[in-house]
Amino acid sequence: MELRTVRITTASGLVEGFARDGVTRWRSIPYAEPPVGKLRLRAPRPVKPWDGVLRCHRFANCAPQPRKYTVVGVGKYQRMSEDCLTLNVVAPDNEHKRPLPVMVFVHGGGYFLGSSATPVYDGASLARQGCVFVSMNYRLGALGAVDLSSLSTEAFPIDDNLHLRDVVMALRWVRDNIASFGGDPDAVTIFGESAGAHAVATLLAVPAAKGLFHQVISQSPAGGLASSVEQSEEYAVKFAAVLGAQRSDAAAVLMTASPADLVAAFDRFITQESRNVPRAYPIGPTYGTDYLPLEPVGSLRSGKGHPVPLIIGNNAEEGKLFTRFLKLLPINEPMIELLLSTVEPVDRELLTAAYPSYPQAAACIELGGDFTFASAVWQIADAHSTHAPVHVYRYDYAPRMLRWFGLGATHAMELLAVFDVYRMSLGRLLSTAGDKRSALRITDDVQARWCTFARTGEPGPGWPEYSSANRAVMVFDRTSRVEYDPWAVRRQAWERFSLTRG
Repeated sequence: MELRTVRITTASGLVEGFARDGVTRWRSIPYAEPPVGKLRLRAPRPVKPWDGVLRCHRFANCAPQPRKYTVVGVGKYQRMSEDCLTLNVVAPDNEHKRPLPVMVFVHGGGYFLGSSATPVYDGASLARQGCVFVSMNYRLGALGAVDLSSLSTEAFPIDDNLHLRDVVMALRWVRDNIASFGGDPDAVTIFGESAGAHAVATLLAVPAAKGLFHQVISQSPAGGLASSVEQSEEYAVKFAAVLGAQRSDAAAVLMTASPADLVAAFDRFITQESRNVPRAYPIGPTYGTDYLPLEPVGSLRSGKGHPVPLIIGNNAEEGKLFTRFLKLLPINEPMIELLLSTVEPVDRELLTAAYPSYPQAAACIELGGDFTFASAVWQIADAHSTHAPVHVYRYDYAPRMLRWFGLGATHAMELLAVFDVYRMSLGRLLSTAGDKRSALRITDDVQARWCTFARTGEPGPGWPEYSSANRAVMVFDRTSRVEYDPWAVRRQAWERFSLTRG
């Protein structure tokens, strides 16, 4: 199909994208100054205007991370650089009488891996549904999501919550520029998966994000990622030690270390911490700062968050993915026993009783998945639903092929529906065992509800609003249905546990 170039004037300069297959794409538009040199570990600054036309036909750099996570095709890897603060826009290639709703996606990856260039995140299918799709890169790992601000010095200042600040800067760019792409800056939905889901949920408690979004979709947010200032200071000192620095010279070492050295040090650091304390995850937001004053869930519970509509949910078999990849979750008996070692005996008994076959392997995987993902969904939904509309889902659908592989409806599988992967070559392969019709049906349902929510703040008919009185949950499956307080025993056990872990 013939490719046609399309130019748009933004506040910073002219950008050129390309139209093909019914959509127009602009890739790697800078939304902030490159955070390099003296700007390393500093809050993002607005991008400087440029002269001429900026060609935005190809993806540029992703954030520094282990190379194995940068695959974008068979034998193809994305370039990495600290100069990574860019975003992508996909819009329908036709005229619309009214501005379109905007859907801004924040990728997952535990805050240490991932890229907006990952082929699954293309966004074209959502754009064809009648929205303007935006995705972004943000700083990861030691360069963006380990809070090293306690090591700051006058000579080498370091800011906190850099990854959140990056996302907010990208949302400011959307506010200021998206109308030129046909989007409505007053109808912005932010959505994300895993760490991205945690980020968008956390933004509900970030004062600087006020007014930059109007709906939120949080797909499998990971719990336990927010740390107090005191915890972050402890992690920062430990990371500096892994890097080979003392506290006195840590800032200077951080500013001069190569990105590759920082990535390698972070890999050692995260492995060390996950083995020692499975309850703690030393990467993510820090609360108790000017940027994030309150613990996020507590902020929502007290009514101090942004009162916008929220869709939130998780997958039925979250933990199974982590038996094969990224083995950081407490999904075996030794890790779970370490996790529960500081819990009161009565609470430990209540929690393990919610998984009757514990400590058998299947129960350990279920428990670890709920600890990491489902418990966060239950807490956030309960906290936010007293102040704003909340709709909760559980994603149970998995084609037979995924069940044969032992994965089922595990972590990230809902992305196959959200991004219409079952109509792509990979998705067609996964649905070959007689599942094509059901896979497309679940895709159409999820996409329609996500896009309806972006337009109206409601996810469409037959999905009741969640409250602590009804606990209505939309279960997406071969035959989708609404259930009321499914997994009630598990939810109640984790509710009790969450009170003991602070």
